[in-house]
Amino acid sequence: MARGHDSLPAPGRGGRAGAEPGLIVRECAGLALASVLARRGALERASMAVRTAFGVDLPLAPRAADGRGVTFIWSGPAQWIAEFPAPVDVETVLAAALGDAAAICDQSHSRLVIDVTGPRVREVLAKGVPVDLHPDAFEVGDVAVTSAHHVGLQLRQLSVAPAYRLSVPRSYAGSFWTWLEHSAAEFGYEVLPSAGGQG
Repeated sequence: MARGHDSLPAPGRGGRAGAEPGLIVRECAGLALASVLARRGALERASMAVRTAFGVDLPLAPRAADGRGVTFIWSGPAQWIAEFPAPVDVETVLAAALGDAAAICDQSHSRLVIDVTGPRVREVLAKGVPVDLHPDAFEVGDVAVTSAHHVGLQLRQLSVAPAYRLSVPRSYAGSFWTWLEHSAAEFGYEVLPSAGGQG
């Protein structure tokens, strides 16, 4: 399937034919993303600012928290990815809320973000993602900062379907897609047209 070096292939089917695809893939276009790093000694102040501005507590464990118009996704101690479902000036919006309590950097064009679902999605991911995705171990809202076939990956469960949102550095999108395509080939897969990022 033809594709750009930093995006998914054109919509269509691949891998095993003649059956319901085991994996469904859709790129989340139009997201606005920023890294948020609480400055030393300012975690409590950053948390209070986010609660005031967005009505949500910053997650202090590998979870995602949905606020007013933004989701904060844990990405390490005192650091998060702020995900807005539509293009905004993320640095301006977040700086207005957080002031000097956090360092903020726009990541909107540096990440490939895709949603994956389908009846064999866990089996596909298990071929390269060293995380236990069994529903008893990984639930809706859980987050993992991990890798897939040596490509750094942030993984979040969106629904019990199950559906997951995966984020990888755009410069590694080609390598990541090659792994995902090969992992899904035995089950068949379908790439859907890209859509806005609302999960």
